[in-house]
Amino acid sequence: MAVFFLVYVSAAATWFSPAELRSLLAHSRDNNLAAGVSGLLLYKDGNFMQVLEGEEGTVRALVSRIAVDRRHQGVVVICSGQTEERQFADWRMAFIDLNQAADLLPAGYSDFLQTPLTEVEFSSPSARCLDLLAVFKQID
Repeated sequence: MAVFFLVYVSAAATWFSPAELRSLLAHSRDNNLAAGVSGLLLYKDGNFMQVLEGEEGTVRALVSRIAVDRRHQGVVVICSGQTEERQFADWRMAFIDLNQAADLLPAGYSDFLQTPLTEVEFSSPSARCLDLLAVFKQID
């Protein structure tokens, strides 16, 4: 059975402290478990990239709530679609703070991670985005 996925980027309205990130993550994990959503959240310098996967209506409703959450601004959906199986099935919400994990990244991705998270840069679906997320799946 195919699974729906969606990848978005956003900017934090205010800088998140490590404690605030942990709180956000704990809350997200509890909600995602209850909703049957899995995924990965990346954070760097006040910017988020997240992949969510699950039932399409559930994932789209979650992204709609995120888009009006005052902690986020400039939510841009990079890509979405169907996949044969969940890429992050065992993760209610994996999390990596890229400010602290830069040495874990393979060569060749640093330019992508430095790209500003604006609609212009992400105006068309990007296979590089999905490739990047797959790299983080291997890190854990």
